[in-house]
Amino acid sequence: MNDLLIAGGIGVAFGWALECAGLGDPPKLAGQFYLRDFTVLKVMLSAMLTAMLGVFWGGRLGMFDPAAFYVPETYLLPQLVGGLVFGLGFVLSGLCPGTSCVALASGRIEGAATMLGLFAGVLLVGLAFPAIEAFYRSTPHGPLTLQRLTGLPYGVVIALVTVVAVSMLAWIAKREAAR
Repeated sequence: MNDLLIAGGIGVAFGWALECAGLGDPPKLAGQFYLRDFTVLKVMLSAMLTAMLGVFWGGRLGMFDPAAFYVPETYLLPQLVGGLVFGLGFVLSGLCPGTSCVALASGRIEGAATMLGLFAGVLLVGLAFPAIEAFYRSTPHGPLTLQRLTGLPYGVVIALVTVVAVSMLAWIAKREAAR
């Protein structure tokens, strides 16, 4: 029960942070696609860097074993199709699953419509699963990570991703300052 309360608290805090960043507002999210508003990219890069560096340093300091974290299997073709469907839904609604929850909680009708679409999609896939299961399990590649794909040591991958992400954040800051 404590785990559920902690997870619920983290979810509420995450939703609050998304709302404070304005990410429950479809036009703000659409601004990312038109290269006018980089809030989404800044929030996502910051979150990924925080999580990645937290896992890296937590492992280095002996707080936990990073190898114990679950990395999902990669099924290339089904995940590509899923990504295209997800992207289409994102473009049509201006919201992703997380931000649609925030929009719904904020009383935006777009959030309710997107959540309805999400649940309808999950229901349809669930009902159709016996017919699509072979496709769902096709093109397995095991858990893919940048370390596995590049063959580089873990610390080098962390350093390279950090440099790229910080460089992108600096470029965004420079671009925004010029406006």
